[in-house]
Amino acid sequence: QVHLVESGGGLVQTGGSLRLSCAASKLRTYGVGGDRQAPGKGRERVASISTGGSVTNYADSVKGRFTISRDNTKDTVYLQMNGLTSEDTAVYYCSAGNLYWGQGTQVTVSS
Repeated sequence: QVHLVESGGGLVQTGGSLRLSCAASKLRTYGVGGDRQAPGKGRERVASISTGGSVTNYADSVKGRFTISRDNTKDTVYLQMNGLTSEDTAVYYCSAGNLYWGQGTQVTVSS
């Protein structure tokens, strides 16, 4: 069992930035995905990163604005989110290997 803990969410104005963190013991051994679920919508994978960090992928909706990275010495993955808009308002989750998910952290973007 992997216990993922997300943090860094909050309220930000349009155009602002947030950095989400996802930490877990031995997270370095998993590829990690960043998902989000907006009210009334399905869950969307917005970014992913390989175990070593050399391969990253992004949804078209966040490409050029979000950056996923990891520090395996800290077993932590980061999602840097810039240029936020109301469309980014959602609960954000991280996933370890598509096997485990955290509890989520709320991101709210106000105009």
